[in-house]
Amino acid sequence: MSTVEKLSNYEDYNLYRMDVKYDYSLQKILDNGIVDNQSFTNSILKEVLPLLPIHMEAKSFGCTAFTMEATGGKTLMGHNYDFKLDTSSILVCCEPKDGYKSMAFASLDNLGIKDATKGFSSKMVCLAAPFACLDGINEKGVSIAILTLDSEPTNQVGMDDTKQTTGTSLVVRLVLDYAATTREAVDLIAKYNMFATAGRDYHFYITDASGDGRVVEFDCDSPTRQMTVTPTTAVTNFFIMYGDKVLPNQKNEQYGHGKEHYDSVLEVMANNKGHETIDTAWEALVASSQEPNPEDVTSNTQWSIVYNNTDLTATISLRRNWEDKFLVMF
Repeated sequence: MSTVEKLSNYEDYNLYRMDVKYDYSLQKILDNGIVDNQSFTNSILKEVLPLLPIHMEAKSFGCTAFTMEATGGKTLMGHNYDFKLDTSSILVCCEPKDGYKSMAFASLDNLGIKDATKGFSSKMVCLAAPFACLDGINEKGVSIAILTLDSEPTNQVGMDDTKQTTGTSLVVRLVLDYAATTREAVDLIAKYNMFATAGRDYHFYITDASGDGRVVEFDCDSPTRQMTVTPTTAVTNFFIMYGDKVLPNQKNEQYGHGKEHYDSVLEVMANNKGHETIDTAWEALVASSQEPNPEDVTSNTQWSIVYNNTDLTATISLRRNWEDKFLVMF
């Protein structure tokens, strides 16, 4: 708790950092059993803050993510986190004894607080942040982002008795702690039944230092919500596997929306083909960012981030303040 610090100085919502010093066990969280949203939350809090009445909630959100091969052999992943309500964010730095070092970002709104440094209780709540991260990168150059969908939430609880069940944000922690490549990340996720938390459905975009970008989805047209993996350069809030059924600037039933943001990223890449730089990644993030819209839960870009999977750094900008960028590293 003593490591929690404020990195930015905006009037209302800010960027914070925390170095995780306690020895958590992801396996113990999974062993507690996940069958619904409440057990998902309880499993995390039982490991992190046993016997304390702490509330944690996963919100609905939209995003854009992409992979870019930049000059000098650099692999970049860009991610816009979109959510209609403003929120502060926290950089969570982990170094588990049995896993890889990582840095990832969580929304403080999901933890029920606004200021991570405001008193003992706020700092205490932040101890659950490693299991509420929405994107991140590990020391092997593997990065991952969660993106929401419009389909019914995936619920494979009890579908395969040989597998434990994992929940949405726990997938991020699983991949960051234990995957050295995109392939390893995919294989790890496949070992579990999936439960999509907070009444929303999601897919996961994963890249690594080699530039292997894939999206992990759970087929909305499959009765068992079969896991599928598709190589792709960019992802927004529609099923990449059903991209031919999705039109821009509209909802496309269970197949999702946001094709216009996907197209804007691909257009930036095409216009800069052969000479992409980190500036190109930021151009793509700006092009696919969203202004506030109280009627649209997947509007209002809260943070934009470029992960450098080669140099193991991250550069983040909050709420479309494009001139203010914070460089963070291991």
